[in-house]
Amino acid sequence: MSAKNYYQQISGVLGSIHTTQAAKLEQAGEAMAQAIAARKRVYLFGSGHSVIPVMDVFPRYGSFVGFVPLYDPRLMWWNVVGPGGARELLWLERSEGYIKQFLQSWPLDPGDCMVVFSHGGLNAAPVECALYAEQRGLTVITVSSHANAAIAAATHSSGKRLSDVGHIALDNCVAPEDSQVDVGRAEKVAAGSTMAAVFIAMALVAETGARLAARGFDLTTFVSPNVAGVEKDHNLRVFDTYTRMLYSRTPRDHDAA
Repeated sequence: MSAKNYYQQISGVLGSIHTTQAAKLEQAGEAMAQAIAARKRVYLFGSGHSVIPVMDVFPRYGSFVGFVPLYDPRLMWWNVVGPGGARELLWLERSEGYIKQFLQSWPLDPGDCMVVFSHGGLNAAPVECALYAEQRGLTVITVSSHANAAIAAATHSSGKRLSDVGHIALDNCVAPEDSQVDVGRAEKVAAGSTMAAVFIAMALVAETGARLAARGFDLTTFVSPNVAGVEKDHNLRVFDTYTRMLYSRTPRDHDAA
């Protein structure tokens, strides 16, 4: 059964992340906890399918204020072909010089963190995002396939792959081809990098949250309304807190109270 085969393959990928990336996940979680505890921000970026883990971090039940997902609709798609289609996106994310125009809209400051997701780790958008953040004094955390980096020549003019940039390079432990299941044809089917990236993203949320809680930091957590005892306006207050954090570097209102 191919579904069972996929489960086995993905279980192996997640197991590899758990066993080989544990120390780096802890290191990244500590960096992110330090940033949020200091009223700094943890930015997250990805283009194409790599925007999925970015979207899944915040707002998401079980996550908390401090994460700032960076979305550029030009680097996402809402169509297959034509306007907003995949071909246009793929062209843009490979074009050097664009991502700076997008990132200039965000106040990236020393002490902040930047987490960059990209399976291949070769396209201009993720590489230049990491370089841009590193140059501005952010702690840069990357998530990509190190197996792909080992066999692929750098395509960016800097000569760098995503895993070459920044401070903590997490391996998604997925093979370069990404697809997981052999169905007896030339090409395998069923990708694995999204499962791996979301697993790493949630592991970072868990690690960061645990470290903040251990510091006595009051997490402003987005909570499912199905949780007993949650007030009806709880998540509205979470959005209010996020808005104040986003547009001000001053302490949050509930911290000053």
